[in-house]
Amino acid sequence: MTSISKRKQDHIQICLEEEVEGLNQTNGFDQYHFQHEALPEIHFHAISTRSSFLGKALKVPYLVSSMTGGTDEATRINRKLAKAAQERGWAFGVGSVRAAIEHPELMDSFRVRDVAPDVPILTNLGAVQLNEGYGVEACQQAVEAIEADGLVLHLNSLQEIFQPEGDVNFEGLLSKIEQLCRALPFPVGVKEVGFGINGKLAQKLIEAGVAFVDVAGAGGTSWIQVEKYRLQDPVRRAAAQTFAEWGIPTAVCLEQMRSYAPHAVRIASGGMKNGLDAAKAMALGGHLVGFGRTLLPAAVEGEEPLHLLMQQLEFELRAAMFGVGCADLDALGSTDALHQVDRTPPMR
Repeated sequence: MTSISKRKQDHIQICLEEEVEGLNQTNGFDQYHFQHEALPEIHFHAISTRSSFLGKALKVPYLVSSMTGGTDEATRINRKLAKAAQERGWAFGVGSVRAAIEHPELMDSFRVRDVAPDVPILTNLGAVQLNEGYGVEACQQAVEAIEADGLVLHLNSLQEIFQPEGDVNFEGLLSKIEQLCRALPFPVGVKEVGFGINGKLAQKLIEAGVAFVDVAGAGGTSWIQVEKYRLQDPVRRAAAQTFAEWGIPTAVCLEQMRSYAPHAVRIASGGMKNGLDAAKAMALGGHLVGFGRTLLPAAVEGEEPLHLLMQQLEFELRAAMFGVGCADLDALGSTDALHQVDRTPPMR
């Protein structure tokens, strides 16, 4: 097993077995409530959740967020998730393909087009690798090798400095991302890994030519906490606990991005637990909602548990839409039924 493969296997096991969510942190959607509409004036079975992404149709505006690859277990997980995404009409993302670019024998762990021929597939590389010799050729290889529809560059600066093998030179990346967007013939997106992208940065990324931004905010997996379980360095292991609350909640990221980049394609991921979270994200301006570790245990367990969970997430979205009288996603995106909860204590 290569060192990268070992790291990927560690990540899977830690995410399945350890407490890796941020401390005292939610995705922010608990701060919003829908106002119930007792007379929705629509037929539940007529509600449409159809959407599209990267020119391909989706039955539901959901994305299997980039998670894994590079190991035998990751191969099985990716194929189960991709097959389910095909059958249910979700988009699908693989984990970082850096492992396979450096070790081509690992590329099959990312190849899922044979079981997901019709849905959008995103390949994935760390943006920091642009400072480690990666460029247009590596990005093209990452897309072509797995027949992906687009590339997502992930930003994981805090994870890298806590990772034993981390790459920590994030200098000058925005200009390199811009150069890539101009040079590559396919869409390039950018995502965080669970600490969030603020509105000003989202605006800069869109101005640089990025096709979509996945805010990937706080409220779910903290990759600082994941790396904590791999650290031998006592200083960084102790410091990881100091940063257990780090990050911008997903709902806050989404609100900021809608304000700073109102015409951009916005993906909401980070701590998304259910279809009600997804409905709130769509009402706050999201175009797609990503689920990651929420799906992982079911994917490991088997196809039937995975399909049941995905079916539940889809039903919860439609139930929320019915509850506020929205017959389609356009109506949900423009609804005035979502209100921020007033947490101010009553005056005495």
